[in-house]
Amino acid sequence: MRRDADLAAALRKRPRVGEMIIRYVLLFCGLVSIFTTVGIVIVNTTTAIEFFTVDEVSPIDFFTNTVWRPAAYNPDATYNPGLIPIGVLPLLYATLFTSFIALIVAVPLGLGSAIYLAEYAPERVRNTLKPILEILAGIPTVVLGYFALTFMTPLLQAIPGLNVQIFNMAAPGLVMGVMIIPTISSMSEDAISSVPRELREASYGLGATRFESITKVVLPAALSGLVAAFILGLARAVGETMIVALAAGSAPADLLNNFLNPFVAGETMTGHIARITGGDLPYDSIQYRSLFAIGLTLFVSTLALNLISQWVSRRFREAYE
Repeated sequence: MRRDADLAAALRKRPRVGEMIIRYVLLFCGLVSIFTTVGIVIVNTTTAIEFFTVDEVSPIDFFTNTVWRPAAYNPDATYNPGLIPIGVLPLLYATLFTSFIALIVAVPLGLGSAIYLAEYAPERVRNTLKPILEILAGIPTVVLGYFALTFMTPLLQAIPGLNVQIFNMAAPGLVMGVMIIPTISSMSEDAISSVPRELREASYGLGATRFESITKVVLPAALSGLVAAFILGLARAVGETMIVALAAGSAPADLLNNFLNPFVAGETMTGHIARITGGDLPYDSIQYRSLFAIGLTLFVSTLALNLISQWVSRRFREAYE
């Protein structure tokens, strides 16, 4: 016994250079990711603060004004604080509106496919369908953007009684819904599959059908994971750029005359950033700094959605022994 103890102690004391190298390489990779994120937040926040400290910009007006027209700013003129038409509400409205349209499409389809794969599909069918479904996640969003513009918009325009503009919020919203189906389906399937088999068997033992067991036992037990999947899908739609940049138009939404009308143009926050940065934008101008304010608003929005998703997952998680 003593000899074994001495051998174990010698092995513990022996330097393992390879293990130490791997450990520090992995630590370096983690630190690079953290510092990159921190650097992005610092640069974005710093420039956004510079934007809000300009005399002609009012932070309250930025979040309450229904007109977005920073190009109207004339540095040679005299402005009172807050009189620049630079309210982010039209961009935020279009972002949330298209994202909720995407949820209307993705939630039933993603949840339905997850229920089928987890509860009904045989193993062979599941192994075939799941990779096909996840192919959607690999389609470039620029392709989906042109699909929304050249296929979905004409399809909507062909419906009698609808006055659909060439650039509108409905078409990119519907296509974004298709785009986030794999995200919702995959996470929902994991949540459903994590429900213990004993709950299903107990339900069957009480005389419930498979459908009744799914709707009254399995889905309530997996509720926290399902809600988290829906919120993360929403966050994915909020951060989408190319689909809305190509198909939603370049004009901010008219909140006064076309509120809740999905068939008119409405530029989103990400679409505006993509469009403006692709043009001749003077460095350190009001328009240039406004992009960082929009970026900070977008960052806070997606961060809030992710935090809500984590809170819901922890708060309503069912623990089984």
